[in-house]
Amino acid sequence: MKYVIIGNSAGAIGCIEGIRRHDKAGHIVLISAEPYHTYSRPLISYLLLGATDEQRMKYRPDDFYQQNGVETILGVAVSKIDAAKKQLKLSDGHTVKYDKLLAATGSTPFVPPTKGLEKAANAFTFMTLDDAKALDAVLTPTSRVLVVGAGLIGLKCVEGILHKVQSVTVVDLADRVLSSILNEKGAAIMQQYLAAKGVNFIMGDCVAEFGKNTARLQNSGQKLEFDALVMAVGVRPNTQLLADAGAETDRGVLVDEHCQTSLPDVYAAGDCTQGYDMAAGEKRILALLPNAYLQGECAGANMAGAEKEFTTGLAMNSIGFWGRHIMTAGVYEGKALEETDGDNYKCLFVKDNRLVGFIIIGDVARAGIYTALIREQKPLDEVDFELIKTHPQLMAFSRRERAQMLAGAKEEEA
Repeated sequence: MKYVIIGNSAGAIGCIEGIRRHDKAGHIVLISAEPYHTYSRPLISYLLLGATDEQRMKYRPDDFYQQNGVETILGVAVSKIDAAKKQLKLSDGHTVKYDKLLAATGSTPFVPPTKGLEKAANAFTFMTLDDAKALDAVLTPTSRVLVVGAGLIGLKCVEGILHKVQSVTVVDLADRVLSSILNEKGAAIMQQYLAAKGVNFIMGDCVAEFGKNTARLQNSGQKLEFDALVMAVGVRPNTQLLADAGAETDRGVLVDEHCQTSLPDVYAAGDCTQGYDMAAGEKRILALLPNAYLQGECAGANMAGAEKEFTTGLAMNSIGFWGRHIMTAGVYEGKALEETDGDNYKCLFVKDNRLVGFIIIGDVARAGIYTALIREQKPLDEVDFELIKTHPQLMAFSRRERAQMLAGAKEEEA
């Protein structure tokens, strides 16, 4: 059996480990446009911050490919999937045949067409190790940096570079920071916290036109000067390869519970896919590292002939800025139960006698209890929810349920 994997991040690594649990001898080929050993993308901001280095960013040990019998083709892109012939065409002209294929092609930055953008000096995106290195190379203590986008990517970039430069200004059309994961109150808390660190925010506006070192805003007409520009508006799933091959796509590549696409023997995992979100009850893009790994692991097991399903996809975020932690999960529907205690903020969302989502800022130590409630879709009248609301702890569950939840947590960590 010849397994071929496109990509080299969490979904790809999950696939390798999923295959090897069931097939120790099959030939695995991994192809990646990036030239690097597998690394954790969320750590690129910590590299600039000085909190890690390239060696510690590695997602698996140096001998991972060797130990798992993986042939790597790095620094080469896949230009075409021929599903009928079961082969790939590579950017260097070579072809690679497969018996089973995983596409873990990830996503790419969305850069909205803006007048004059091509003139802007020192313009970057912020998704890859090369992006981080290129940005770092132009920064000086007198640099004025403009970041377009106040989402997760933009603000993590800000955290990584703020200490290196003179100033950072963030512009976003949304009315609040981190609008994809925080409600109004949570966003206000985080914006105030980040502003106190020295970040300048201009919300509810966007860039109408760029000059070489200037940006004119649409609504206010204000002109901002910059020495470096980071475009961090959002990302788009890389679906084109699979779409061109005939796979069904929506916003992402559609996969079933086995992480298989509509094409025979072709699977997909990670940011490029649209899988089932158990909290929302529908297929959505879940561009999150843990989900990518679990999807890849599921795909790998099925590629190797086992029977495995991934039906517990959940929108979750765990992120921090200068020591202030945020955890979110699920959907923000139903009744919102808010609680503020000093620097800590919590909002639980309850619908139809179930916890369907939460936002926690500050003390996130026991947030796993809330995640378990969402995953298990546990009726709240079957637990001591009054205790769980204020003091999340396993003692609010029966002994049998505690054992099951702890086992599940260990399985996810593995």
